[in-house]
Amino acid sequence: MAFDKMKLREVEVWDGNFAAAQAMRQCQIDVVAAYPITPSTPIVEGYAKFKADNYVEGEFVMVESEHAAMSGCVGAAAAGGRVATATSSQGLALMAEVLYQASGMRLPIVLNMVNRALAAPLNVNGDHSDMYMVRDSGWIQFDAYCPQEAYDLNFIAFKVAEDHDVRLPAIVNQDGFMTSHTAQGVRTLTDDEAYGFVGEFQPMNDMLDFEHPVTHGVQTEEDWHFEHKARQHNDLMTKVLPKIEQVFADFEKLSGRKYNLVEQYNMDDADVAVVCMGTSVETAREVATQMREKGIKAGVVGIRVLRPFPFMQIAEALKDVKAVAALDRSSPNGAAGMLYNELCGAMYNLDTRPMLTGYVYGLGGRDLTKQHLRDLYEELQANVDAGEIQTPLQQFIGVRGPKLSFL
Repeated sequence: MAFDKMKLREVEVWDGNFAAAQAMRQCQIDVVAAYPITPSTPIVEGYAKFKADNYVEGEFVMVESEHAAMSGCVGAAAAGGRVATATSSQGLALMAEVLYQASGMRLPIVLNMVNRALAAPLNVNGDHSDMYMVRDSGWIQFDAYCPQEAYDLNFIAFKVAEDHDVRLPAIVNQDGFMTSHTAQGVRTLTDDEAYGFVGEFQPMNDMLDFEHPVTHGVQTEEDWHFEHKARQHNDLMTKVLPKIEQVFADFEKLSGRKYNLVEQYNMDDADVAVVCMGTSVETAREVATQMREKGIKAGVVGIRVLRPFPFMQIAEALKDVKAVAALDRSSPNGAAGMLYNELCGAMYNLDTRPMLTGYVYGLGGRDLTKQHLRDLYEELQANVDAGEIQTPLQQFIGVRGPKLSFL
């Protein structure tokens, strides 16, 4: 069946959801299996409209749950198709079981995840609880800070995941409502440029290749399970990061937009730094600039690739910093925050380790203000001036009532 191409302006005004839907359209996906959930619904809703308007040649399958959505994706990918879906929060929780199936079967599915709080209490606004929940599921995870990046990272995710040296599924994260429903200017690719970058899908070990029969989802028990998981982990840590860097470089040549595993801002001479993800990165950059006007050498490190975690690149970015704050947008529920712990691991073997403190912020969509970040940078500078940590190792930002801290 023939499909129509869409003529786009050089700059379109899109929110993050529509940017992701457009990128999916331009990739010409074979199967999208979906079940809607706030705030990711407009992604699959927009894609379905493209299908109805003959801009998409593939299949759009509405199923009865998020578990079924990812199960449909697994079946379609195993059969040899380019496959994608989208979800958030409780939908991801229902889908999580099948995420491990997809990665263990080495199926290059792309999942657009619009980050949202997990119940209870019920909350439809953005935090990183869902992102954190599946961080060890064997999926590559990218993080977008704005609609432009939600658009670009979809092309990058498909190209990395479908590479025959990788063959692992990938998630593109964006902040619920702050990115997904906020319209900004997005510099576009033409349909031909976008599809040319991603390339025609090349199946590998597909079940419909009857000349080369394969089995998916076998049972291994103790005789082979360990080897299978060890190989998957090894490939994530040794093959995926170089492949991502290569695809980042290829995308820069096409679009002029540069991406890095770790995004650094004012880090060349920084004494204090904030490490964060999502829309908080852009806010932190503005505040870091303001703090430098006050004499505080402030920098920002944004995590672009959460999995595989770029330990060496993080260590290199922070090796000369004196005090660092890890910003976790998810409740640790009895532990230190995930990002705090990962940074500890990254910096533990440095010759000179920065002082590291953790901050939990923004749960359920609570705003992280510039004043919050100004206060945070001043706390970091106070630690530097004192030569030791003056504040609790972990504390909450912006919670009402008495100041909460632990550790």
